[in-house]
This record gives sequence, C-alpha cells and structure tokens, in this order.
Amino acid sequence: MKISLGPIYFYWSKQETFDFYDKIEKSAVDIVYLGEVVCSKRHQLKLEDWLVIAKRLSAAGKEVALSTLTLLEADSELKRLERICKQNDYLVEANDFAAINLLSKQKSPFVVGPSVNMYNSASLSVLTGKGLARWCLPVELAKDTLQAIMNEKKIALEAEVFVFGKLPLSFSARCFSARAYNLDKDDCRYKCIEHKDGLLLSTQEDESFLVMNGIQTMSAASFNLIKEIDDMQALGVDVVRISPQYEHTDHIIQIFKDRINNNITTDQAEQQLTPLSKHGQCDGYWFEKEGMGKINLEQLSAL
Repeated sequence: MKISLGPIYFYWSKQETFDFYDKIEKSAVDIVYLGEVVCSKRHQLKLEDWLVIAKRLSAAGKEVALSTLTLLEADSELKRLERICKQNDYLVEANDFAAINLLSKQKSPFVVGPSVNMYNSASLSVLTGKGLARWCLPVELAKDTLQAIMNEKKIALEAEVFVFGKLPLSFSARCFSARAYNLDKDDCRYKCIEHKDGLLLSTQEDESFLVMNGIQTMSAASFNLIKEIDDMQALGVDVVRISPQYEHTDHIIQIFKDRINNNITTDQAEQQLTPLSKHGQCDGYWFEKEGMGKINLEQLSAL
C-alpha cells in the first residue's frame, strides 16, 4: 500500500509552498499531487513553479501528478487546463469532466480525484476505456460501497482512499472568504491567504463546524481513517491519501507509514494523530453515519 499527498487546498505564499515541499522531499510519501485546484485567481505560483517542484520531487524518488482545477468558470482557466493536460512529463489528476474529456481525446492516462462523482463500477469501466488509471473514492462514500465496487470491478484499476485531512465537501461559484470580509469575489483582496488552514465557521454553541476556503467548503474536523488501514489492505486498496495542512504534514505521513508497516499499533497511531488535528476528528461517512461523527472502537465493533 502506497501513501499519496493530495494537492494543497489552501492559499499559501510561494516561499511557504516551496518550504513545505522541501519537507515532503524528505518524507515517506510515495505519490504527490501538485497544483492549484480551488481558485485560478491564486497567483503566488505559476504552472512553471509547480513544474520546478515536480522535478525536485521526482528526483527525490516521488511519483508526481499534476492536479487540475475543480470548477472552471472562464476561458483562461480552460487554456491553463489544456497546458496541464498537454504536457507529457507527469500524470494528470482530473478533478472535473472537462479535464477527463481533454485527456481521453489525447489518449493520455489519468487519475480522477475525489471531487469527481464516481459511485459505481459501471462508471469506472467507462472511464477506464478512456484512459483512467487510478481513482480516488469520493469522500462521502462508505466502506461498504467501496467493498461492493471492488468486488464488482473486473478491470485493472488502482483504488485510492482519502484517509486524513479536512474533507473537501463542495465548491461554489461564490467566494466565501471574500464574503466574510464583505468583499465582492472580483475584489477579494486574496483574503484566503490570511487563513493558512481555512477560515473556521463555528455553530452558535461555539463548536467547530466547517472551514471556508475561498469557493470551497471543507469540514472543520480532520477525517481520520488510521484505524481502517488493515481493512483497506484486505479490500485491495492501493493508495491512501493524506491532505496537506500548514503544520505537521510530514509527521502525519510518517505515522501512516509506520502503521502500514506494522511498526506501531492502531492505538498508538491514534494517540499520535490526535494532537495534530486542530479542530478534532471525524470519520462518519466511512461508516454510513453523519459525516462529522467520530466512531470509537467500541462502536466500531458493534457495527
């Protein structure tokens, strides 16, 4: 089982981003997804900068994939998408069907990210015929759904599961970070760069609920499936995905690596991960429960 690092959902400065990937070069991660997937207005890094990072990570022995925007709204964004899809040095992670369409026409192999709604083996079979090489389970789907798909799947296709990080729940044409400052989207002043792990939204009871990240809505709690590693290995999952956060990402990767290699127990891994999640943890979707719920080991044995 390999470990992947998803694309950075948040807006960090160019120097912060380069410093982050300096640490990732030395980490135990196997696959790294690079690129802007949330908002094309984020201009700290150009495609050329991402390619510099990609080259360095490849030299360090990492498999690199370039990730595409999830929501395209302008011709300029389509042109950027075409540039990413036409390069031949790296695999592309398609995060919407515009990218899938371009890549399939080129007969280029590709990955689909968790924002693409692939809910059954029939859909996967169709896309496999168009070049799909690996797919990431949508975060709202449960283990039982994955098991059914894996049992039905009659194609050579790698399966990837999002196992740690704030859940990417939805994307909108509206910018919530700008709205929080009473700004129009066209005059957002790049407010999202001030919130390294997104802008927290709490309930009236002062409980952490969601995170606003530009046009993206995320969970406040970190999704954590470390206790499911053994079951995922038994199911035949090829890759587990960790989503970047501003601090401790390299440490989180190492904890998952140690658990996969049976160097630590599930309890030890849980204890190490708990303080690295600023707004708590959740795993409800995986067990067909409310997404923000956290199923403990006693509840798990009763399911």
